[in-house]
Amino acid sequence: MKISKSYTLVEFLAWTRRKIYVLLLLALVPVMLYELLGLKWISAPWSVAVLLGTATSFIVGFRNAQTYNRTLEAQQVWSAIAGTSRYWGLIARDFPTTPGNSAVLVRRHLAWLTALRHHLRGRRVWEAVSSPSNAEYRRRFYRVPEHATSLDAELQPYLTPAECAQLAPVKGKATRLLGLQSEAIRALYAKQELVVLHHTEMQKTLKELLDQQGKVERIKNFPYPRQYATINNFFVWCFAALLPFCMVREFDRLNDIGGIFAGQMVWLTVPFSMLISWMYISLDQVGESTENPFEGGANDVPISQICRLVEIELREMLGETDLPPPLTPENQIIL
Repeated sequence: MKISKSYTLVEFLAWTRRKIYVLLLLALVPVMLYELLGLKWISAPWSVAVLLGTATSFIVGFRNAQTYNRTLEAQQVWSAIAGTSRYWGLIARDFPTTPGNSAVLVRRHLAWLTALRHHLRGRRVWEAVSSPSNAEYRRRFYRVPEHATSLDAELQPYLTPAECAQLAPVKGKATRLLGLQSEAIRALYAKQELVVLHHTEMQKTLKELLDQQGKVERIKNFPYPRQYATINNFFVWCFAALLPFCMVREFDRLNDIGGIFAGQMVWLTVPFSMLISWMYISLDQVGESTENPFEGGANDVPISQICRLVEIELREMLGETDLPPPLTPENQIIL
């Protein structure tokens, strides 16, 4: 998540420069054919650009609205996870009659948070984080914590060696950890270290955590529909390719005005068509980079930071003083 006031224009131009090069080529070719080779017939009516630009505006706006809603939902679910985690810390501290069990329940919950965020940072083929522009930006400005260390290594401080060995062959580690929590509180209830109301409340909280895990997994595993993403990309590039053909005649007519640029006004098609097309292309690229809020992009929901803050708070509840430091942003980006 970017925490500065805004991206700089230089950052944005560098991020989109590969597409700017393509737009330059798309703008130069029609102008050269029209002006240098005299193929005046290649010009298209301005109404074509107006109609296509209007349709493209609608579909780009629709996509950006939907991708923003996906990110907003992801933020809301992770806020709920943080709140439920704090509640779990309270009841894990206060409900068991044997204090040593509280630390075990809290640390296993921290292991669940760790397994969940590692799962969400996994790669999917439809995600844009591996595109050249996003990959380059990541290498220059920030790193993804879940890509720097392995899940098994991060789980070791929270679990016993036996639990780590039990989890090693399991694919759904987060779900299995909630299962271990359920087994643990059932054992405490059987040993009469939990009263029936407390056992029921803790099982209810585990159900809430399972529901929240399912919500973030749905966002992760079900992308913005590919048919909409495909037609959006097709419309944008069609508009960018056809716009110079519609602008050459309009700028050619400006030669009648005279002035120092008389006879050369048609070349203004290049910068102006590039500027207009760049606006559409950039909006499309922003939408593509926003639709997957857990992929490891610069605008992701900061799940690593949320988990670290929750860990600090839960361990403080247990009276611990040897706490990990909060995560610090890299180049104004925090994940």
